[in-house]
Amino acid sequence: MKNNINKIKLNARNPLTAKEYFSAIQNGNRAILSKAITLVESTNQKHQKIAEELIELCLPHSGNSIRIGVTGVPGVGKSTLIESFGSYLIEEKNKKVAVLAIDPSSKKSGGSILGDKTRMNNLSINDNAFIRPSPSSGTLGGVAKTTRETTILCETAGFDVVLIETVGVGQSEIEVKSMVDFFLLLMLAGAGDELQGIKRGIMEIADGIFINKADGENTKKARLAIQEYKNAIHLFPPNLNNWIPKVDSCSAIENKGVDRIWEVIESFKNLTISNGSFHENRKKQAKFWLEHTIQESVKSLFYTDEKVATKLKELENDVLEGNLSPFKAAKELVSIFKS
Repeated sequence: MKNNINKIKLNARNPLTAKEYFSAIQNGNRAILSKAITLVESTNQKHQKIAEELIELCLPHSGNSIRIGVTGVPGVGKSTLIESFGSYLIEEKNKKVAVLAIDPSSKKSGGSILGDKTRMNNLSINDNAFIRPSPSSGTLGGVAKTTRETTILCETAGFDVVLIETVGVGQSEIEVKSMVDFFLLLMLAGAGDELQGIKRGIMEIADGIFINKADGENTKKARLAIQEYKNAIHLFPPNLNNWIPKVDSCSAIENKGVDRIWEVIESFKNLTISNGSFHENRKKQAKFWLEHTIQESVKSLFYTDEKVATKLKELENDVLEGNLSPFKAAKELVSIFKS
């Protein structure tokens, strides 16, 4: 079956069935895995139908990875750290690593650079790594709309570690917490919170804080920053899972400290599995996924409704001209949708 799947190409005349996608993904066919992710991201209704069937097939075979969110402001070195960390996991821990790198979409053009693969040269050519850049498409949570579904596909493909690199947009990135087991926050030494754009809300949900670029002249600053963040953590309310966030330093460019990141993650996993909070968090992730999917489905139904679409432009003009309040316009459109 694997050889037959390898010869199949996704095109309009010969689309794959959900079962064919599933079989190929389980057999480690990365080309088909990439196409399956594209299918999941597609807004085409036919693609969406196959994607839904595929996710249902994959779900029982997922959940065996450790899901790690990596965040920090642009320039903190997320991509460099992920390449260094991912290579360490593959070479030293014999892991298969999937990287879901989210690139910010332009609000002006809707386009996205999708350049993370080029910033992870060594990892991108490693047989035990899979890197998938996806556009955030305006999602405020710092992640792509289909990140959860993509994670399920990667886990079905046998990846032990799923690293989700967020766009680094500040407090709105809290949404990524709802889809990962461990939340890693990268910080810089010697830069104030107002410069980094990192707020208390992000620090409070971090399971590990690592000061990156702790090399050369920054080494001393990193040590001071570690102590400052350790002191700050003690001011936060205790976590329900009894985990005390760890603070340390690393240098992605010098491959230093990445082993300590894994040590912290393993300690976190051991503790949370033993006290039941790991699986409880997975249940919360599933609930959040359900709620998010309902919201997106209702939103899609609303905007694709013919009666709503017909009236929307008229009411938009009334709002722009100041003849109608946005609240009343919205209420009228909802009433039309419900009728």
